[in-house]
Amino acid sequence: MPNIVLFSGSSHHDLSQKVADRLGLELGKVITKKFSNQETCVEIGESVRGEDVYIVQSGCGEINDNLMELLIMINACKIASASRVTAVIPCFPYARQDKKDKSRAPISAKLVANMLSVAGADHIITMDLHASQIQGFFDIAVDNLYAEPAVLQWVRENIPEWKNCIIVSPDAGGAKRVTSIADRLNVDFALIHKERKKANEVDRMVLVGDVKDRVAILVDDMADTCGTICYAADKLIDAGATKVFAILTHGIFSGPAISRINSAPFEALPQPQSRGSQFLVSSTFDGNSSDS
Repeated sequence: MPNIVLFSGSSHHDLSQKVADRLGLELGKVITKKFSNQETCVEIGESVRGEDVYIVQSGCGEINDNLMELLIMINACKIASASRVTAVIPCFPYARQDKKDKSRAPISAKLVANMLSVAGADHIITMDLHASQIQGFFDIAVDNLYAEPAVLQWVRENIPEWKNCIIVSPDAGGAKRVTSIADRLNVDFALIHKERKKANEVDRMVLVGDVKDRVAILVDDMADTCGTICYAADKLIDAGATKVFAILTHGIFSGPAISRINSAPFEALPQPQSRGSQFLVSSTFDGNSSDS
């Protein structure tokens, strides 16, 4: 494949290798290291002059370090005369800070967008943005890919009772996502309204919809501490759901997430391999999480 160079950041080398294998390419040579004062250093190990460069770096793990590494890699390729630099960011960092929800609050997602543009990115590819309006923060092209096709395929292939299921959003922000999936499956949908005391801590939930004697499938874009998704599963079981599945695009699983998942009433399922999307598994989950 001429004129394409694919580089991997340190956030998710396995994903980058799978992309390279699918394209029939070798990953570009890049060395990333840190000085003793924790400054990030990047060395591009091959010529990118006139090339179409793709850099795969997700916003997972050590988010701030990975973001800085991505910015430096973009800039290094740009000033080395790359024709175009595309940043492939499956999980967009700071995507939850997309609006000014209180006085003096920052819009950090906009700041990240500015940083990527200033670094020299010509194109952004991401997946299931937490808020679709983030695309409008950029003056460059942004492709927001959706996990929906993989979700539909997985549901049909792995849940025998899917025709009697109900698709549930664990919060109001995911309503558009679940209605689209429900329409494609020709099933009903429900919504859980949540109120937070503070970030990562849910105060109470109210279920809107009837899940009694039905298979409930929770669909969300991101699971961080998993408080919301596990609280929602308990709520669905209390409301009469026969089984609860959870499908997520970005499994972050920080803090107490794994212990919460293991004690939640999700169905035990094998880890699916649907087109590279990350799906949440319950008590059989081994804790080795990765991004989509």
